[in-house]
Amino acid sequence: MSGRMTALVTGANGELGHALIARLVEEGSRDVIAIDLREPDASIASKCAQVIVGDVTQRTTFEQVNPSARVDSVFHLAALLSTASEKNPERAQSVNVDGLIQALTFAMAHSARVDRRVKVLFPSSIAAYGVASLEAKSALGAANETQASEPTTMYGLNKRYGEQLGCYFSERYRQLSTEANPPGVDFRSIRYPGIISAFTLPTGGTSDYLPEYLHAAAQGKPYACFVRGDTRVPFMAMPDAVRALLMLEKAAPETLTQRVYNVTACNPTPVEFSKLLQKALPPAALSFDVSAARQRIVDSWPEQLDDQAARKDWGWAPTMGLDEMVNEYLLPNVVARYAR
Repeated sequence: MSGRMTALVTGANGELGHALIARLVEEGSRDVIAIDLREPDASIASKCAQVIVGDVTQRTTFEQVNPSARVDSVFHLAALLSTASEKNPERAQSVNVDGLIQALTFAMAHSARVDRRVKVLFPSSIAAYGVASLEAKSALGAANETQASEPTTMYGLNKRYGEQLGCYFSERYRQLSTEANPPGVDFRSIRYPGIISAFTLPTGGTSDYLPEYLHAAAQGKPYACFVRGDTRVPFMAMPDAVRALLMLEKAAPETLTQRVYNVTACNPTPVEFSKLLQKALPPAALSFDVSAARQRIVDSWPEQLDDQAARKDWGWAPTMGLDEMVNEYLLPNVVARYAR
């Protein structure tokens, strides 16, 4: 290792992992260690000071981190996503909860080595909400971080508990331990809406109906959407998702009034999204083949997120609304992908 500070990224092979590592390398101020269950893509591995192939639920995976590394932040992105979690709740519990415990435990122990609190950045999700009905969803409007906090899915339960677990490690575990205390963990979490990337393929998340439609349209293929045309939940572009995570990581501790923050950018329905695509890609045919199970999930999420706390505490604001996201980021890059 170079002796510089190091960012540790779990779930390096995922959509967010790809984009985050590229940004960290571009910034150039830290080394990067990547962890994933599978060998990371060459495009990722070549940028990292160390690559670890292993299961985040196992302590031995974190024990492989180079002993000379000086980790100042752990970006714990590894997760089993919403649809897969509903199919295999036992595996979801293991990956989404036990994996986080291992990341927090590593950060706690490592803080003694670097003699400073180690930040743990945890992407939470809109799935951490649970709205009882469409009528309640309409009445709720933009939900803040404390409202409708009874998730209805395994993934949502895992994420909500993960938020609370991180707060415990940050605020209570260090003080209550009877052993000699290391400096400890500084846990920070973002509740993301659906995230759309122009450069990685959707991986089966419950909010992937918009990116799936985008990729189909760019190839001239029709798309059958698995939720209703009037379904409204929030989204943001991948570059803004990465930027938000790094903004929160870099925020001075004294400016933060909470440990979990909403961020958002826009909230189009599939029909509204389709109208934008069809202006640029007239064959972008959209039909509907609604999955009752997936529809129930998105109906339990707020139609918008209140991100005023993030705006006030650490200056968050998206750089792309719906038009910019589609016309300046998504369409040029996805169309170019398939043209090649």
